Amino acid sequence: MVKRSDGTESPILEEKETGNTEKPKQLVKYGELVILGYNGFLPNGDRGRKRSKFVLYKRQKANGVKRSKHYIVRTPHSSQAILDAQQHSISYTLTRNQAVIVEYTPDEETDMFQIGRSSETPIDFVVMDTIPGDKTGENKVTQSTISRFACRILADRNNPKIARIYAAGFDTSRNIFLGEKATKWHDNGCEIDGLTTNGVLIMHPKGLFCGGEAECGCWIETSVGGGVYSLRESRSAQKKGQMMKDQSNILQDGTLIDLCGATLLWRSADGLEKSPSKRDLEKAVDEINAGRPQCPVGLNTLVIPRKVTGNENQQQPYVYLNCGHVQGHHDWGQEKDSGARKCPICMKRGPVVKVCMGLEPAFYVDSGPPTFAFNPCGHMGTEKTVKYWANTTIPHGTNDFHSICPFCACPLDGSPGYVKLIFQDNVD
Repeated sequence: MVKRSDGTESPILEEKETGNTEKPKQLVKYGELVILGYNGFLPNGDRGRKRSKFVLYKRQKANGVKRSKHYIVRTPHSSQAILDAQQHSISYTLTRNQAVIVEYTPDEETDMFQIGRSSETPIDFVVMDTIPGDKTGENKVTQSTISRFACRILADRNNPKIARIYAAGFDTSRNIFLGEKATKWHDNGCEIDGLTTNGVLIMHPKGLFCGGEAECGCWIETSVGGGVYSLRESRSAQKKGQMMKDQSNILQDGTLIDLCGATLLWRSADGLEKSPSKRDLEKAVDEINAGRPQCPVGLNTLVIPRKVTGNENQQQPYVYLNCGHVQGHHDWGQEKDSGARKCPICMKRGPVVKVCMGLEPAFYVDSGPPTFAFNPCGHMGTEKTVKYWANTTIPHGTNDFHSICPFCACPLDGSPGYVKLIFQDNVD
């Protein structure tokens, strides 16, 4: 474990692919948070708390908090709970001269992990806005829509399979402020609750994520107090949705968490045990390459790379997105005006893109050969994995949804948004 500058404990952030895969026995793993749109790493490399995935381990000492007492104050910013840097509290501003303060006390039964855009010490996992497509020359978003202290997860130390998500995170002074314009209400005329400006949306899949039979569930919103509600009319609308009594804020394997600018996938420790490893995915690539697939025009052997480079390579495979035939780089059938090409095997016209393996294991719903690719990016995956993501909708903008490739966040083209790969090799 690592100590932060403020003396609090920071959990181990990653599992490295080394020869020794055994973990120290005292570490209990809750699960992983993985950002959609990255193929196993950030463009400039994973550094510290800013990375493509975050592993949640049981802490040596509990740091969770639970709701205690609440009361009304006239000047919230000068109240004792707000001024006390050791006291966790949430301030719900009702009017300029009135606010409800909810105090939180230490909870020995839970571990708390916080996610947001801020790089300040209370944030365990720093998340920036995801830019769709190729990340090689990634530009920064000028104005982020992700909250600095976006959400928090409380994991049950006695039952590691239970982790709950809440909107908003505590800042450096251990406070959460909901302003006068924020959506808030009293439950049962007693306990107060609220929503953050752009909200924290979650989607639990229907069925088991690992196994390939799951379907996209309905998107709901979680509140600061952990309640779950139907979506607002638009992302930051003032009126909250209806309470969802058949849903909860307990994360399950495959739950998606949308922070309005980045979407995270929760993988449980049990689910990851049943998922392919990075080595399994690399072996699947090696097996296809061992079949020595050939380009029917250049008659040269193609080699699927583990990641795409900007350099042109005669061995780099390309897929014709309208038919699925995989070939090498050549100029046959190229149309000068449109950039489309005619496939020399079936004569279908359409776009062509480099083929590249999807290497983030957490996105896979099953194990097997990578026989399908997303359209238009060309990332390969198993049939069930590609079809699952093509049929899963991700929040986009204020009230829209679309399907994306999980490996690069590129919006999928057309229907179904993928193509079956056809190699000219010894297994075809």
